[in-house]
Amino acid sequence: MGDSKNFKKLSGNRKTDQLNQFRVTNKGKRLTSNEGVKISNYEYTLKAGVRGPNLMEDIHFFEKQMHFDHERIPERVVQARGFGAHGEFECYKSMQQYTKACFLQERGARTPVFVRFSNLQGNKGSSDTTLGPRGFSTKFYTEDGNYDLLMFSVPVFILHDAYKFADAIHALNPEPHNDIPQASSAHDNFWDFVVNNPESTHFVMWAMSDRTAPRSWRMMQGFSINTFRFVNESGKSTYVRFQWKPVLGVHSLLLDEAQIIAGIDPDYHRRDLWDAIEYGAFPEYELGVQILEEGGSAEFDFDILDPTKLWPEEVVPVDVIGKMTLNRNVDNYFSEVEQVAFNPANVIPGIDFSDDPILQGRLFAYRDTQMHRLGSPNFNEIPINRSVCPVHNYMQGGYMNQFISVDRVNYQKNSLANNFPVPSHPSEGGYTHYPEKVEGYKVKAVPDSFKDYFSQPKIFWNSLSFIEKQHLVQALCFQLSKVQSHSIREKAIQMLSHVDAGMATMIADYVGIEPPSGVNQVSVTSHFPSLSIANATKYPITLRVGILIGHNFDDEEVGDVIHALKKHGIFIDFISEKLGTITGVDGTKITVSQTFLTTNPNLYDALYVVGGSSKREKKFNQEMMNFSIEVYKHYKPIGVATNAEKYLPVSGENNLLGVVFAKNNPNFKDQFIAVIAERRFWERV
Repeated sequence: MGDSKNFKKLSGNRKTDQLNQFRVTNKGKRLTSNEGVKISNYEYTLKAGVRGPNLMEDIHFFEKQMHFDHERIPERVVQARGFGAHGEFECYKSMQQYTKACFLQERGARTPVFVRFSNLQGNKGSSDTTLGPRGFSTKFYTEDGNYDLLMFSVPVFILHDAYKFADAIHALNPEPHNDIPQASSAHDNFWDFVVNNPESTHFVMWAMSDRTAPRSWRMMQGFSINTFRFVNESGKSTYVRFQWKPVLGVHSLLLDEAQIIAGIDPDYHRRDLWDAIEYGAFPEYELGVQILEEGGSAEFDFDILDPTKLWPEEVVPVDVIGKMTLNRNVDNYFSEVEQVAFNPANVIPGIDFSDDPILQGRLFAYRDTQMHRLGSPNFNEIPINRSVCPVHNYMQGGYMNQFISVDRVNYQKNSLANNFPVPSHPSEGGYTHYPEKVEGYKVKAVPDSFKDYFSQPKIFWNSLSFIEKQHLVQALCFQLSKVQSHSIREKAIQMLSHVDAGMATMIADYVGIEPPSGVNQVSVTSHFPSLSIANATKYPITLRVGILIGHNFDDEEVGDVIHALKKHGIFIDFISEKLGTITGVDGTKITVSQTFLTTNPNLYDALYVVGGSSKREKKFNQEMMNFSIEVYKHYKPIGVATNAEKYLPVSGENNLLGVVFAKNNPNFKDQFIAVIAERRFWERV
C-alpha cells in the first residue's frame, strides 16, 4: 500500500481514507508476476538458443502481452475527453426547509467530492480547447450514499425529448463516411439536424457563444439543465435547478486562440487544472439553487420542465448554499478519471426527479452506458465509485465481483436470516419517491408549452454585450461556412432570422446566402444581465504572465515586478531564446522556463516585456516583437519595462489601452496588476 502524495491535503476526508486502502506503490519493491511470483528477467523472451524461436512456455511474456492487449476499455460515447480532481463541499446554511438531503442539513458540514470536466464532442484523444459545451459532473460521497450532480457549461439542452438523443449525437459526431471532422460541429450533418429540429435553436446560440470556449475549467459555470425536486422531512416537494458558480468568474478564450492552443497544447485545460492544484491555488465553485414552489410557475412564459429553456436568475433568483473546493489531483488517471461512473439516477433521500423528459431518458442511459464501458454491473465496486457508507443488498455475481458474501440467504423476503438486510422506513433514512399525482393518456408528443423555440434565444441575444454578439456571429459564420450544402445554409439563416433578423443578415452575407424575406422575427425585448459574462468577476490570481527577458536586465526593477506578480498569485514563465540562466546587470540570475520555440503567446493572459541583450540580437528582437504583437492583437494587457519600448511598434495610431509603461512611472506595478485583472481591452478594436 502507499499514501497519495497529496494525502495530507485532505486529512480527515472519508473518501481519501477509503481510497488509501487501494493505493499501491512499487518503490523499493521486487518485480513480480500478476500471481506474485518474483521475476528474474523482464527484458527478453524465452528462446531455443540465442538466435532461436520463442518458446510457448514463456508464461511471463504471455501474461505481460495479454494484459497489454486488453488495457483499453471503450471510451465514453459522449464526453469522452475529460479530466478530474478530488475535493470537498462545504454547506453554507441549512436547507432542511426544502430538503432532507443529508449534506445540506448543517452549516459547515463537509462532504468529499470527485469532479470530472469533459468536452461534449470529440474522442478521448481530441483537444481540450475545441469549441463546444463542457460537462461538469460531481460525485458527492455522502453518509446516505453517492449523489451525482451532472451539469453542463450551458443552461439548455439540444432537445426536449430523450427519444432523439442518439440522433443528435450521431449528427454531432464526425460524419460516418470519412470520420471527419473531429471534435467539431462545423459540418453538414450537424446543421442539417439543427435546422430540421428547431428546438435546438436555443442550444446552438449558447454553443456558439463565448461560454463554450472557456479560459479554464476553473473559470467555467455549471448548469444542471434538468429540473429536479427537493423533498423535505415532512414530504413537501419543491422544484429545483442547480448551478456551479466559479469564484474566479466566468472567462473565455477567443475562437482563434482556442484553435491555436488546440494545436500547441491539446492538454491546455487539464494542465491548467493540475498546475493550479499543485501550486495550492485550489479551484472554488459556489453551489446555487433556483427553487420553485409547486404550482408557482403559472405566470412564467416558459415551461419549467422544458430542458431547452433556462430559468433566468432575474425571474427565479439563485440562492448560494455552499462551496466546493478542488484540492487534490488524482494519483492515477485511468483508475480515477477513466473509471469514474456518473449517473443522474444516483440520488439520495431529499432529492427526487421531475417529469423533465430529457431527465427521464438520462436515468436509463447513463447506467446502461457505464455497464457497457466498464464491463460489468459491479462498476460501483471500483474504488473511485464506492460509497463511503455501508452497502448491503441482494445483488450478486457478475464480472469482477470484489466481495465475498458469507450469507446463505440471497433473496427477500426471508425467514432464515430474519429478513436481513431489512428495508429502512423513510424516518430511518429509507429512500422514497415523491408521491406525485399522475394522470393522462398514453401519447408520444410534447406539450404545446415546449414549442416556443425562439423567444429565449432572442432574450439571450438581447442580453449579450456588443463584443459577445460579435463573437457569436463570428462563430456562426465559421460554422456555416464549413457547411457544403447550400440549402442547409439557407435553412440555417432562415432559422436564425426568427431570432434576430439583423444577426441573420450579417451571417447570410458572410456565407453567401440571400437574407430571407417575409420571416417573422420573434417580438421579444426582454434581456437579463445574468446571461452575459461581460461583467464577470475579475481577479489577477492564477492568471499566467509570460516574461520576455534577455541578459543585462535591470535587476531591481524586474525583481520588484516579479515580487508583485507572485504576491497577487499570478503564475509566471520566464521566456527567452534558449534554456539556461540569464544574468542581470547587477548579477541576478534567472532560470529560463520556456523558449520562443517551446511556447506561444496565446498561452498567456498577459506579457511583461523586459528585453535585454543577446548574441543573436536581430533574431532575439524579432521574436520579442512577434510575441508582443500577438498578445496585443488579442486585446491582452502588456507591461513594458523601462528599456523595452523598442519591442512594441508604438506610434500615434496605436490604441495603447491596457499597455502600461514602467518608464518614469512610479505606479507601474499597481497599474500592471490592475490591467492583468481586466484581461481584455476590447476598445483596441
